[in-house]
Amino acid sequence: MGLSENVARVRERIDAACRRSGRDAAGVRLVAVSKTFSSERIREAFAAGITEFGENRIQEASEKLPLLEDLPIVWHLVGHLQSNKATRARELFAWVHSVDSVRLAEKLHHAAANANDRLPALLQVNLGGEESKFGFSEDAVLPAAETAGRLASLDVRGLMLIPPYFDNPEQTRPYFRSLRQLAERVAAARPPGVSMQELSMGMSHDFEAAIEEGATMIRVGTAIFGPR
Repeated sequence: MGLSENVARVRERIDAACRRSGRDAAGVRLVAVSKTFSSERIREAFAAGITEFGENRIQEASEKLPLLEDLPIVWHLVGHLQSNKATRARELFAWVHSVDSVRLAEKLHHAAANANDRLPALLQVNLGGEESKFGFSEDAVLPAAETAGRLASLDVRGLMLIPPYFDNPEQTRPYFRSLRQLAERVAAARPPGVSMQELSMGMSHDFEAAIEEGATMIRVGTAIFGPR
């Protein structure tokens, strides 16, 4: 299938997952993960109706984003961010999904262009305890939210998860459910300056389960652009 057909198929899958879980599909934001794909392919995806894109690396984004400045794209950073690149991240991206340490939150705060510049950010959680993945442990999320919420230039909107990979998406479902429950506990604690309205979870092979468990943002690459 072509790219426009891929986008249509992904939207059909989103709609079906929302129907099964009694949700409105308008409450799920599709972020097309465009890492390694050219600006021309991103233009194709935009023409097919995608307006939000995710990139993983600052260097690659720095090369591609200027080529697409004529398009009203909302750019999301969904990959690991080194703290020394916080300033560039704030220049390039409207959202950062991968705040995985208090130090990084503080660096992003200090990189604000001005006092009115608030960056929507998500705290990345490592529920699988995998050494190969970044993120806060479950117990560290609330203290991190309390600290990040005091940083005036950050707008902490929720949590992000990259769970362990399983061929069967049903094996991933408990991680999605746990992230939603964790967000509910953080919200109940009412840390100042923090909301838990966003859950960024689910990728090409498992986003239906993520939606059924409460995802508000899904990060889809292969199902839209094809294999890398």
